[in-house]
Amino acid sequence: MGSMSATKIIFSWRLKTMMVLAGIAGAVIALRLVDIQVLRHANYSKMAERNRTQIIYQTAPRGRVFTADGVEIASNAPAFSLYYLGAGSKEPLYLHRLATDLAPYLHLSQEELLKKLEASVTYGKAVPLAENLSAKGTVALQELQLYYPGVYLVEETKRIYPYGILASHLLGYLGSMTEQEWRKREAQLGYRLNAKIGKNGIEKKFEKELKGRDGGIYLEVDYRGRVKSIIEDKKWSAGSDLYLTLNFDVQKAAEEGLKNSLTGKGAAVALDPRTGAVLAMASAPAYNPNQFVSYSDEEIPNKSKKINEYNLAIQGVYPPASTFKIITGAAILEEGNIDLNRKINCTGKYDSGPRVFRCWGIHGPVDFFDGMSNSCDVYFYALASQIGPAAIERIERMFMFGRQTGIDLPGEKAGNLYGPTRRARNKTYWFVGDTLNLAIGQGELLVTPLKLAQFAAAIASRGNVYRPYYVEKLVSNQTGKTEQIGKTEVLQHADLQSETYDMLFKALKHTVDNGTARRVKIEGLEVYGKTGTAQNPHGDDHGWFLAFAGLPGKEPSIALAVFIEFGKGGSSAAGPVAREMLEAYFKKGKYAPVPKERNSADYAELLPEEENYVGD
Repeated sequence: MGSMSATKIIFSWRLKTMMVLAGIAGAVIALRLVDIQVLRHANYSKMAERNRTQIIYQTAPRGRVFTADGVEIASNAPAFSLYYLGAGSKEPLYLHRLATDLAPYLHLSQEELLKKLEASVTYGKAVPLAENLSAKGTVALQELQLYYPGVYLVEETKRIYPYGILASHLLGYLGSMTEQEWRKREAQLGYRLNAKIGKNGIEKKFEKELKGRDGGIYLEVDYRGRVKSIIEDKKWSAGSDLYLTLNFDVQKAAEEGLKNSLTGKGAAVALDPRTGAVLAMASAPAYNPNQFVSYSDEEIPNKSKKINEYNLAIQGVYPPASTFKIITGAAILEEGNIDLNRKINCTGKYDSGPRVFRCWGIHGPVDFFDGMSNSCDVYFYALASQIGPAAIERIERMFMFGRQTGIDLPGEKAGNLYGPTRRARNKTYWFVGDTLNLAIGQGELLVTPLKLAQFAAAIASRGNVYRPYYVEKLVSNQTGKTEQIGKTEVLQHADLQSETYDMLFKALKHTVDNGTARRVKIEGLEVYGKTGTAQNPHGDDHGWFLAFAGLPGKEPSIALAVFIEFGKGGSSAAGPVAREMLEAYFKKGKYAPVPKERNSADYAELLPEEENYVGD
């Protein structure tokens, strides 16, 4: 009896335990159901919704870039992306067949495509199989998407530069963002990994303003990945448009002139001497930024990816050579006791005592105006010895030589100021030869093409050293609001006597009419100019051309500097480029509007042949 009683007690205990456990399990299930159906209903609803929807993002158009005269030099074009929605068949045979059929049109191997397709079905997400496809390349893909569930073509945009190399060093280019860049930018501006961003120039500097707000297509798909309907088409918003100060024709003339020059290497800068606005800025060799945003189904030679980002216009430093004689001439004029009619006989050499300095030619007796127009070294050697180097350095500092121009571009070099003050500060000697080198713009004196253009503009404006600027305004494509960016700013005024500027204008006009700068003598214009040939111990000499011009009786409205690396001579190498730029600005020669009654072929003739000068 005792044994049976013990057995009953054990059985009863086990039954109660099982009932308690069952109750606990039931309670857990009940709580879980409450959690699913009540507490987390919204979350699970969203998860269920995501299982039957796919989101495909669309890249917004970047803001366009215009020249001052309304030419669009950075724009957008249609591009397509091919997605696999990931909810389709997971059968290996199906995926392999899909990869085989798509590969020829996407310039991808079957193995690469298969990995993307497998990733898509594994995670159930829309995966881009190919991006940035051309409209031409999508014809066959449009047919294939009818036969393969889950394949979907989406229209987006891509950056294009309609004029190729035009202003490439100023515009910059786009490139895919790195993971590190994405982590910095994603939260702020909604970037997606591998998005295209500005890597250089304007594209980089104004990335935030040019970038638009991406859109997206919310698709309802069935269990096989077929698109049933578009739930929502969230439209993109284009970035703000940027208006530059560039003059399209002048920029084009500068680019073509440099490209066709003796060496194809150099820089050309044009400024408005009334404001400091950049009318043109070109550096050669240039590059085509389209190669960084080409369609993925285009064949691009590997060599095209090698570019020269070096912007010679703001980074190249060279002796200004005889263009600096304008400074020396100003110092002579400011002395006030120099007889401008006094003639100095140029025999082709100048004996300084310690050594003999040579002139590039034999000019015979020359006065101030002939000395400037013929760029006679002997004349400036003699007068510089008379007034001393400190007088020249004083004028040099007035025009801010040895300092940056202040343009809002990274990497600008300041060049180098040359004069006795620094030598005295460093307790080193200043020699007679230093004075003579300074007088003709050689020795340790260094400038960039932009600095020389700024100087030309300062002479043209009678002393205003402007900060160059190249952006006029931003216009929002969302609100239509205009933000003025560019402004006129005088950094310093070169306070020379009015008579000094009068004489400089007269001398530079004489140089164009009768001297080494005759290449820019243009009928109907008042042109002022100076040539320069910079000595180069590493090869052929470099060529310079400085000029400014205006309509008769009007103040100068364009000032420029052209530099040809290894060009041998300023007149022969840089002069033709300067002329093309001036004709483009004033609509002269081949740039003049063609009257309806005449044939455009009447304006196709080449410029008249001119004498090839040796030296300047």
